[in-house]
Amino acid sequence: MRVVVHKYGGSSVKDIQKIKAVARQVAETHKAGMRVVVVVSAMGNSTNELLELAHQASPTPSRREMDMLVSVGERISMTLLSMAINQLGVPAQSFTGSQSGIITDESHSNARIVAVRPFRVRQALQEGKVAIVAGFQGVSRDKEVTTLGRGGSDTTAVALAAALDAEWCEIHSDVPGVFSADPRAVPEAIQLESMSLDEALNMARNGAQILHDESIAFALREGIELVASSADGTTPGTRIQVAPLPSRVTAIVADAQLECFEGDSGDGLLTALEKAKAPIRSLHDHEIVVDLRNWHDRESFKIPKGAQTLGPICQICAVGIGIGTSLTHLRLGTEALRHANIEIQSQRSLPDRLSWWISPKDSQAAQRCLHLIFIESENILEGSA
Repeated sequence: MRVVVHKYGGSSVKDIQKIKAVARQVAETHKAGMRVVVVVSAMGNSTNELLELAHQASPTPSRREMDMLVSVGERISMTLLSMAINQLGVPAQSFTGSQSGIITDESHSNARIVAVRPFRVRQALQEGKVAIVAGFQGVSRDKEVTTLGRGGSDTTAVALAAALDAEWCEIHSDVPGVFSADPRAVPEAIQLESMSLDEALNMARNGAQILHDESIAFALREGIELVASSADGTTPGTRIQVAPLPSRVTAIVADAQLECFEGDSGDGLLTALEKAKAPIRSLHDHEIVVDLRNWHDRESFKIPKGAQTLGPICQICAVGIGIGTSLTHLRLGTEALRHANIEIQSQRSLPDRLSWWISPKDSQAAQRCLHLIFIESENILEGSA
């Protein structure tokens, strides 16, 4: 079977009209001779609405019950899309995460996939049906419903693509592809035609929001090619390939959803954060930077004696394979930021990225500054060569 996996995010299925548009696109792919698996997120903001209801019922709901609740959102999307595709004369069947064979560990609200056994999905494809799968969810080895955390539907799609030996996996959203920077902060950002999985993983782990880092890591391990494109299928998108590309600065990414802690005893602060299951982004001397997106216990976290929070912090990165092997790029970026009167709290050079830590208020100015020096200037030089 020639199998392709499509994933559609919440904005792509936020209402019935959007769902019908996705159904038409899926039906066209099926009629072109492909066996199609579609992974869907919950409609629009329905997951956030369910979370609000949960906290109205209890200020401290258990993670098990939260998983039982929020997994409902994807089930609504999958059944409505299946109905819409069947209405077009194309046979389709919907499956929950557990019915699709997504087996996870026991970590409620942030589970990791440990095995994929898509027997029912494969059978549906062999029968000529489109398989619609609820993303973001699975079942643990002790038969509990689990969810995969932020970006979990992307991971569901890539995991199924690997298990079904799909030719590629398409990640559809409300943007046409991956850009050299966030277009909302840098109007001059350009859409990338292609990039490597290594570059994409580097971007995702340092603040880019197009794809989830766990899904890209899965694709890299399994050798799955990805395509990031708009939900309407009007653009070719960005092809994210397995083979590495020549050394270059691929993109400028920023992450302002971080908090910096400082402690007199780095070990004591680190132990407290680990007990609170804080996702730690970086460690440097006595400073620890935490990713706030998936830290569910931040409000109840008690800072240990001798430590303090330094408040929000923003990490700006120039990412690209091999760019940190010399100090030239780091020097150029640092000089450009200082020339723009942006205060640098710290900086770091690694083989695949350069990082500067700044105040969140300077995020947009820093992104534009680094995009100009590393990407726009580079394009001008290439065009004049």
